Amino acid sequence: MEKLKRYLIFLLGLFLSSLGVSLITRADLGTSPISSIPYVLSLSLPWTLGTFTVVFSLLLILLQLLILRRNFQLEHLLQIPISIAFGAFIDLTMALLDLSLPAWYPIHAALLLVGCVVLGFGVYLEVLANVAMLPGESFVRAVSTTWNTNFGNTKVAFDVSMTVIAALLSLLLSRRLDGVREGTILAALLVGLIARFFGRLLSFLPERLFPCTAPEQASV
Repeated sequence: MEKLKRYLIFLLGLFLSSLGVSLITRADLGTSPISSIPYVLSLSLPWTLGTFTVVFSLLLILLQLLILRRNFQLEHLLQIPISIAFGAFIDLTMALLDLSLPAWYPIHAALLLVGCVVLGFGVYLEVLANVAMLPGESFVRAVSTTWNTNFGNTKVAFDVSMTVIAALLSLLLSRRLDGVREGTILAALLVGLIARFFGRLLSFLPERLFPCTAPEQASV
């Protein structure tokens, strides 16, 4: 029963994360670092953001296999259906949010901030569920465990790398900087802080949701 509860919470977190990504993207001030490469590709090529997200996620899973080799566990393959669900959720929420916003910067900035909050809460729920990781975080973990690097620093380096690659792809494909803007940097700075804020604000939640394993959840 607890396992089912964890997966339901993870699924909710996954949906909210996709909604957050879509809100940030629809703000038209850039997108989150992990979605920057798929978004830039979707602007110039016929596939959707969700489809490119799945393809990019599969690439990250393949890189994990190459990095971890014999340490790659069968449970890592759970990232494949998770990636497909995440991509489908992104396409769904992008379609639901297909709105024409007034060309007034404060409205776009407000939507961006709402997206960061929603994405941060989604990330918090995924961590709270503690059953799986999205390929981006799992790739960072593979790098940090294989080469003994700090996870937080590796995550920052990963996000910066994704943003730089997305910017170069944008210049190559459309001859201008499209899809990577100030919103990308703001999302990179805020989402982790917001997720940690929810962790402190809702510190009582793990014990209530998972009383049998509450001590293990204390650091969430």
